[in-house]
Amino acid sequence: MESYTFKPQRVCAKLISFDLDEENRLHGVLFMGGCPGNLPAIAKLVEGKDATEIANILRGNLCGGRGTSCADQLAIAIDEALKSRTA
Repeated sequence: MESYTFKPQRVCAKLISFDLDEENRLHGVLFMGGCPGNLPAIAKLVEGKDATEIANILRGNLCGGRGTSCADQLAIAIDEALKSRTA
């Protein structure tokens, strides 16, 4: 299992961390800062799920005119992590 940390942009969360197992499933998603109800719920919903599938679902979700959201930033973080695995 590999750990990843991502600094999101233009959202309330200050840091996103998660692990990817050898089958690219998400584990231990943690948002530092941000909405105290929604973000822990997202973390629970994505636990053990395929990272690519989750990124595709969350990508493009917007929040309050920011042009992104914490969920969208998680998708970006997942994309970067998966790309680093194939590099």
